[in-house]
Amino acid sequence: MLYYVLKIVITTLLIVIISEVSKRNSMVGAILASVPLVTVLAMIWLYTDTKDVEKVSALSSGVFWLVLPSLALFVTLPIFLKLGWNFYLSLSTSIVVTIACYFIMIWILNYFGIKL
Repeated sequence: MLYYVLKIVITTLLIVIISEVSKRNSMVGAILASVPLVTVLAMIWLYTDTKDVEKVSALSSGVFWLVLPSLALFVTLPIFLKLGWNFYLSLSTSIVVTIACYFIMIWILNYFGIKL
């Protein structure tokens, strides 16, 4: 039972953090919210808190562009696991690769004049 309460508390905190961060910086909010369920919940909270459709629109646009680099985790993790790497090493390396992909995507978007 404690496990489920902890999951609910962590999930709730994550949603609140994303909505609060999004009020200040839509790009960081987009990075945090690139998981679809969390994205929808974060958009609901953001709109509820601010009634600002522009902030919701900016968050949605940012999430759209940042979903692509987030896919790197789901590509690299199974590759590393199939190579026989330890789970935590595979996951950590996949996260590092994904973070690098975020920076590359942001650089590419900036290069083409797309601001998040």
